[in-house]
Amino acid sequence: MLEKDLSLTNSSKNTFNKLYNTMISKLEINIINTKLLDLFWSFLGAFLGIGAITYLTYTHNITLLAPSFGASAVLIYGACEVPMAQPKNVIGGHLISALVGVIVYQLFGLNWLTITLAVSLAITLMLSTNTAHPPGGATAFIAVYTEQNFAFIFKPILIGALILVLIGLLTNYISEDRKYPN
Repeated sequence: MLEKDLSLTNSSKNTFNKLYNTMISKLEINIINTKLLDLFWSFLGAFLGIGAITYLTYTHNITLLAPSFGASAVLIYGACEVPMAQPKNVIGGHLISALVGVIVYQLFGLNWLTITLAVSLAITLMLSTNTAHPPGGATAFIAVYTEQNFAFIFKPILIGALILVLIGLLTNYISEDRKYPN
């Protein structure tokens, strides 16, 4: 019985080693295929975009921070070609989601169901208006969870989304290999 258990363990180790080696080789190929210049533009865009928002918040007391902007930065600066990273999607998705979240909160208050309803409605409206932007779901969640009023739609959401998109237009335009908007 002990020999049988050891052979099973050795077989499991071999399977794990094969899986591990396959993952590592694919990771190495991906790293090699990623252009260093592309990584630079992604870094620079994210640094400038998130930097502008946080700078204005911390130095000029203009509240522009929304956690969903971090996810937007990944799309705008790291995957600028995808439809969900396009300016219409970023701005429209955040605005729709913020509006839905605020309306749901103002009508029904804060509880598990209103957060769920706001995110679900935001997704439905983004899809029906062709402005799907995944971080928008977080914006709707935040609007309800932090008990926001209608000012939230404009500051931080509209102003912050505009800053991210404008810096995305600038940094992606400078790069010869990137096209934004698509």
